[in-house]
Amino acid sequence: MFELVEIRPSASELASGILNPQNLSAALRAIAEDGVVVLAGVISQESIRALRERSMEDTQLLISRPNAPYNWTKGNIQQDPPPFPPYLFRDVLVNDLVIQVTKGVLGAGLKSVYYSGNTAMPSDTRQPVHADEGQLWPGLETVPPPHALVVNVPLVDMGPENGSTEIWPQTHLDPSVSIQSGDIEVPLEKLETRRLACPPLQPTVQAGSVVIRDVRMWHAGMPNRTSVPRPMIAMIHVVSWWPSGKLLFAKGSEPYLDHPELQWCADFADREIDHISQVHGHMSEAATKLV
Repeated sequence: MFELVEIRPSASELASGILNPQNLSAALRAIAEDGVVVLAGVISQESIRALRERSMEDTQLLISRPNAPYNWTKGNIQQDPPPFPPYLFRDVLVNDLVIQVTKGVLGAGLKSVYYSGNTAMPSDTRQPVHADEGQLWPGLETVPPPHALVVNVPLVDMGPENGSTEIWPQTHLDPSVSIQSGDIEVPLEKLETRRLACPPLQPTVQAGSVVIRDVRMWHAGMPNRTSVPRPMIAMIHVVSWWPSGKLLFAKGSEPYLDHPELQWCADFADREIDHISQVHGHMSEAATKLV
């Protein structure tokens, strides 16, 4: 049975911001073979608490919009964190241990091109299984190395009971879903075949941990059967040559994003940024029938 690899850095690793060779090797191997790894306890509870409290307030504003940004179903809402102080934290945005892992996979010159997230609302609905991005080319027999990694930061302890994301291990190595297909949902017949080889799971992950996964991995938002929303931040680190636009942060945010190994693709606005009304969800034609 598949077991998710969790790396728990020591106090000295946390203090230095450097994983020891054994932990780094284990993290890189997990991403290469499984498509996912967890770095446990690498973000301070003070950062998590501040983001969680603001997130819970913002969730209510988002769902009150007439065009609330749902992802497939009303059980999952797209939610941007505030792109301005005092809700920016270096241990979230430029965490040395996370960057050591993502650089180890993607190489020097990596960029951060995404800052958003999703919240599992109390609901009994789920998303279809999908890949955020498929393979770069169709018809592959052997897949290329990763070009992008999703960095997820849960703001509450999450598990199957409150909508921990369902992940399909090793599907980043499946060549059948490509970007050019135009549909990120995985056909049901592929799911049943894959389930026999390695069934999906919903991991239990503590707030303060980080989940790093290959952007090609199949996954799905799941029901949150509690009465409390389950918020999670998402960032994406990409290889140096990947094209990207600019994220918008408030002027004065520069110190929170500066890092010698990671370039945030960002512009800085000298004005108030409305991170509530501008966010959009994902709704396919087929998915509208599930809402």
